[in-house]
Formats: sequence, structure tokens, C-alpha cells
Amino acid sequence: TVRCWGRNDTGQLGDGSTSDRLTPVAVSGLVEVTAIAAGAHHTCALLVSGEVRCWGTNTHGQLGDNSVTNRLTPEAVSGLVGATYIVAGLAHTCAVVANGEVRCWGNNGNGQLGDNSIRDRRTPVAVSGLTGATAIAAGFGQTCALIAGGAVYCWGDNWAGQLGDGSTYQRLTPVAVSGLSGATAIAAGAYHTCALVAVDTVRCWGSNNDGQIGDNNIWDRLTPVEVSGLN
Repeated sequence: TVRCWGRNDTGQLGDGSTSDRLTPVAVSGLVEVTAIAAGAHHTCALLVSGEVRCWGTNTHGQLGDNSVTNRLTPEAVSGLVGATYIVAGLAHTCAVVANGEVRCWGNNGNGQLGDNSIRDRRTPVAVSGLTGATAIAAGFGQTCALIAGGAVYCWGDNWAGQLGDGSTYQRLTPVAVSGLSGATAIAAGAYHTCALVAVDTVRCWGSNNDGQIGDNNIWDRLTPVEVSGLN
């Protein structure tokens, strides 16, 4: 089961209300959940069956139920089966499916759905040309996938270099993160991205105005740099 707490103005806690909760409340009607993901104002759950259910804000279709209606309780993502991994960004959601493909839905104003368009999607669409994904990470406007073998591919917003391809150009389809190999896990913040690499170090790229890259300065990084003193 899933329990949530905090802000609930658009139903993102999934208890059928819009009342903020200071302690955990049960999400209505959810059982056999194996993973959860939280965006800015929406939440999703991965079920044992491979289905995904989402609730909360739906202004960009980020709940994936082919509507833009906010939901106070979980709704099934339309046409999605065999999911193995889920993430939620600011207003978009993505899932790895059983064959290693990635499907995304919701806000696509920066190309963060990876389908070679900037059109919002109310139901899942396949990320163009991407297979072999084992994990994914989503920031405000960027999405990244860890590929079997340790490469990382990213797409979407790139104003601060958060795609790691050495540019600040928006990408509507996946591009390889430059010079990165042997990655075993990935994570994304609002405008920066990080990877754990096989030799037990962390490399990050993107916005660094608050030192979030960890390389002892505040310069944005367009390609991965090692976090200082971490092993």
C-alpha cells in the first residue's frame, strides 16, 4: 500500500480529498505497489502487474489517463503494460517497459518526452530510438535513461547543460552524455543530473549556481565532472 502526506491542493496525496495532511494517509484503492514517483503536484505508483496509476494535477496530461482532469484518487495510465521503473518530473512522467523501451507522457514543451516533438501527450508515447534502458531520471524539463552497459542518454531542456552533451541546445530525442561510461545509477534535480559510476565515484553536469555539481565552484557544466572528495 502507499501512504502520503504534505500538500494536497490538487489531490496529489490520493486520499480523495484536497486537504493538506501533516501525517501519512492511505492512498485510496492501491495495493500490490512496488515503486512510487512524485512530481511537483502529481504522484504515480507502479504495481506488481506492471500497470501504473497516477493522481493529482493533470493540466498537461501527466497522469496519462487521456484527460487533463485533476484526480483525487489513482487512475490507470492508458495503454501502459509491463512497466518496470517509473519517474516523475515537474509535469511529466516516464516508465521503462519490459523490453527496455521508455514511454513518457505529460508536459513536452522542452522535448522532455523524447518523441521528437514539443506537443504535450495525455497518454504514453515511445521515446525515439531508445532501447536497453534499465533506469530513468526526470528533472523539471529533462529526462535521462541509464542503458544496460553503463551509457546514459538524455533529452529535453538543456539551457544549463543538464543533458551533458557539451551544448546548451534543447534536444527532442535522446543524445549520449559525453565521456560517461560505466554508470550504475542516475538521478536528476531541477536543472542538473548526476550518475554513479562503476568505480564508486559520482559525476554531475548542468546548473551549478548553488554548487549542486559538487566540484567546488559555481560554474555550470556542459559535460560530466567528478564530485570532489566523494568515494
